[in-house]
Amino acid sequence: MHVTHSELHYEGSCAIDEALLEAADIQEYEQIHIYNVTNGERFSTYAIRAERHSGIISVNGAAAHKARPKDIIIIASYAHYTSLELEKYTPQLVYVDSSNRVVEQKQHIPVQVA
Repeated sequence: MHVTHSELHYEGSCAIDEALLEAADIQEYEQIHIYNVTNGERFSTYAIRAERHSGIISVNGAAAHKARPKDIIIIASYAHYTSLELEKYTPQLVYVDSSNRVVEQKQHIPVQVA
């Protein structure tokens, strides 16, 4: 994903296009982890909803020091599951283009052998 906004003088959070939240099965106010591929920063915040199909990824508050517009980031969420819950669980991996539009969705990462 590409950061579109970095709002320092705003409550902490990360505003994410509502369509992306749904595709990734991330709930508003859910804790998320952000890995900034551009500068190596890693941090936690929470998701808030941005306008559907806007492509917005806005890193807000103190986290704005860790991500700037055009930075490439990975957004992840984690949960604790029982063994029974894990049997029914499938992850939602969402891949986007340079405008943060969904181009592919997967439910696992293929293992690459060197």
